[in-house]
Amino acid sequence: MQNSFFDTKIEYLKGVGTQKANLLGLELQLFTYGDLLTHYPFRHEDRTKFYDIGEITEDYPYVQLKGKITDIQLLGSSDKKKRLSAKLEDSTGIVELVWFQGIQWVQPKLKRGYEYIVFGKPQLFGKIFNIAHPEIELFLEHKTPETALSPVYPSTVKLQKRFLDSKGIGILVKNLLEICYDKIPETLSNELIEKYKFIPKNEAIKQMHFPKSPKTLHQAVRRLKFEEFFFIQLKLLWQKTVRKHTHQGQILKSTAILTDFYNNHLPFDLTNAQKRVIKEIYKDLCSGKQMNRLLQGDVGSGKTMVAFICMLIAIANDAQACLMAPTEILADQHYKGLKEYADKMKITIAKLTGSSKTSERKVIHEMLRNGDLKIIIGTHALIEEEVMFHNLGLCVIDEQHRFGVAQRAALWKKNERKELPPPHVLVMTATPIPRTLAMTLYGDLDVSTIDELPAGRKPIQTMHFYDANRLKVFGFLKKQIELGRQVYIVYPLIEESEALDYKNLMDGFESISRAFPEYPISIVHGQMKPQDKDFEMQRFVKNETKIMVATTVIEVGVNVPNASVMVIEDAQRFGLSQLHQLRGRVGRGAEQSYCILMTNYKLSKEGKIRTETMVRTNNGFEIADIDLKLRGPGDLDGTQQSGVLDLRLGDIAKDQIILQEARKTAEELLDKDPNLSLPENVFIKRHLTSVQQGGKVWSRIS
Repeated sequence: MQNSFFDTKIEYLKGVGTQKANLLGLELQLFTYGDLLTHYPFRHEDRTKFYDIGEITEDYPYVQLKGKITDIQLLGSSDKKKRLSAKLEDSTGIVELVWFQGIQWVQPKLKRGYEYIVFGKPQLFGKIFNIAHPEIELFLEHKTPETALSPVYPSTVKLQKRFLDSKGIGILVKNLLEICYDKIPETLSNELIEKYKFIPKNEAIKQMHFPKSPKTLHQAVRRLKFEEFFFIQLKLLWQKTVRKHTHQGQILKSTAILTDFYNNHLPFDLTNAQKRVIKEIYKDLCSGKQMNRLLQGDVGSGKTMVAFICMLIAIANDAQACLMAPTEILADQHYKGLKEYADKMKITIAKLTGSSKTSERKVIHEMLRNGDLKIIIGTHALIEEEVMFHNLGLCVIDEQHRFGVAQRAALWKKNERKELPPPHVLVMTATPIPRTLAMTLYGDLDVSTIDELPAGRKPIQTMHFYDANRLKVFGFLKKQIELGRQVYIVYPLIEESEALDYKNLMDGFESISRAFPEYPISIVHGQMKPQDKDFEMQRFVKNETKIMVATTVIEVGVNVPNASVMVIEDAQRFGLSQLHQLRGRVGRGAEQSYCILMTNYKLSKEGKIRTETMVRTNNGFEIADIDLKLRGPGDLDGTQQSGVLDLRLGDIAKDQIILQEARKTAEELLDKDPNLSLPENVFIKRHLTSVQQGGKVWSRIS
């Protein structure tokens, strides 16, 4: 829908005008005819059925009533507490209608003794039902809807004040459909329409807004969801093909340094999974095409060692390597871990973060430019303008969802010699990504997975205790500390209130201090200065403190092999993936490690599923799948930044079958017609081109 008609500004539509257009743009990002046409209802309601007031129960989500207004009162003294109350009565009972906002618009419309149609969500207060902010109209003006199912559109308070509530938006969509129905272009081939028995595109959009029946609504949803997923997959697969053919990469074949490392310095045997992944990466590095690979594996699975081995391959071929981490703590951890090996092999390595002194920076910048510095570990500081390389051959990006796509793109342009191809890219994540989400977010990347832990690692034992068992838990912690171990105790962040977060943490710190007076305790939280936070972390790392009381700032952070117990307070407040990430902070040493989930007795259904899942399994991929089903994709792995998951109808968690079918169809289509040049695919190519022109093609950059 990129042709000029659907790019027409919304202000030119009948019933809009400049002021309403500005408001629609500001509140709902609706700027053009195309935007409004794809502003789909989030549900449909049956407006042909009327309920008796006497039959309402709390289970009814929305009801439509017909009755007389018998009483109207303006209650409350101050402006803030004012509310408008009206009684609606039919032969079976009375319901109270209440307005807290927009009273000056509603009050003049209400007249005692007149019959009204009312629609809204009933709630029981005492013995009487009330409906807050119902839709209301005089029965005399009521028109029987043309369709049984009326659309309900997203709107806002500001829009409602300008008569652009759900009903007002529906009128605009109807006005638009009258002038554009015949102009809506088909986007799928006849072959696909016949294969899946889809209704035409223009009919699907019409039925999505104003369905004749539940059956036609289902047909519209099915067609539009498939199409949404199909074009995302087609775009990703097309880009993957184009990149492999057009983006050259340095050929990094020599493994001389790697052989020395294997023979003389590797402290432990690699797992079979690590060996498999290294082979996959090496094949990419030798191909002459730029590598764009995602490396996923649970916390502690050995991703950093794989990254270091890949850096050695780059260095053996006269190239440099960088590793970018999201926090200084993580960058420091990587630097300390890798420096030990780099020093043994006489490879120059340095760290560059926001805290690096100006004098250090000058030396690092110069050594990067002349090629003397082979490995640089850093944070966002690596993408600053003055950082340039002699020959950057490999970029490793850790916990990549914490960087925006544009930030990652900056690393492409870091070679001073413009004739050099862009560096190979390896992005790492310890957040296991469900297959369907990986298919959508990283459909254009090659994916490697480390699915086994190093030998000798004991699985972390996870236990769930209620608050009433706290003394028993404290007894267990004392025994562990007496055995020489260290303990994390983590408190949740309650986003609504930083003050409340701080209070919860400090209350917890005081009770832990009382329970363990004989042991030194560290405390870390988001409001501390970076240097204070680092000081406390280092005390814990050096085993000067035995207990670390913290908020989730330690979720991605220090590696303390001696910390073998993780207590998570109010565990019901955490998402599954976050619980799994926190658990991964322990289990770094050879000793048996434990994760203890503390909750109160009032657990929601989802809370129970989360705690039961954590106790039952350590498999990050299984956990990620359950998490996706529980909470949807959210903003996992920077999706909002990249625009990849701009889904209007599809739901990755619920529509996995449609997604997989769409992926398969896209693969088959490109196998048969790689350039989409066959006459039958003309509609598909036209739409794909318009989708790609809709913004920067960020997906070239991991």
